[in-house]
Amino acid sequence: MITYIIIDDEPLAHELIEEFCGMLPHLELKRNCYNAMEAMQFLNNDSVDLIFLDLNMPKLTGFEFLKTLSNPPKVIVTTAYKEFALEGYELNISDYLLKPFSFVRFVKAINKAIGPEPQKIHVNKKPKNHLRFFVKGDKKYHQIKSENILYIEAYGNYTKLYFQETFIISHEGISYYDDLLPVTHFQRVHKSFIIALDKIDQIEGNNILISNRKVPIGRTYKSNVSLLLSNKKT
Repeated sequence: MITYIIIDDEPLAHELIEEFCGMLPHLELKRNCYNAMEAMQFLNNDSVDLIFLDLNMPKLTGFEFLKTLSNPPKVIVTTAYKEFALEGYELNISDYLLKPFSFVRFVKAINKAIGPEPQKIHVNKKPKNHLRFFVKGDKKYHQIKSENILYIEAYGNYTKLYFQETFIISHEGISYYDDLLPVTHFQRVHKSFIIALDKIDQIEGNNILISNRKVPIGRTYKSNVSLLLSNKKT
């Protein structure tokens, strides 16, 4: 469960964010804060995974508040002022949403906030993959755990995400997933295919076998597979 608070002096902004979050699974509201002082008081005793932060608030602005936090959670800025975006990214925010924002743009911000982080690879330890993200398919938004993905196939301007017993058609192109998914766990092996490395059963000729399904190896991607094989041998 991803916990969050909203810090905004506009009640309508709270209503919109709550409505959007209510359409996504595993997001739990912990507190509605209508100024930075309320949020500071709450965070003195509790912690959350995510903050939705307005900038233009009385007494203490959003960024002034953010600078008071020694170890802030993920932050998505929600504001009507685009001129402060650079300062926001200098403060390591996850995303900067300009009001009014759409549900699709909101979901992309959530994906950024709870998406992949740099993996620390320790000797004799396999890096873990805890990436979760949302995919629009069949007029619904599905939360995806990347460790359940077998492979991804380009499907025109869309993509198909394959799992053990089903698949989901995503409205995003394959390049979106090429950028999103961590290279420690996923690899492009064809212009139309990305595979999960830990789901490979066999590599046979120009095909990769995953759960009795064949994924072709593209000519320009053979070096990627050769590098994979050489890494397996070392």
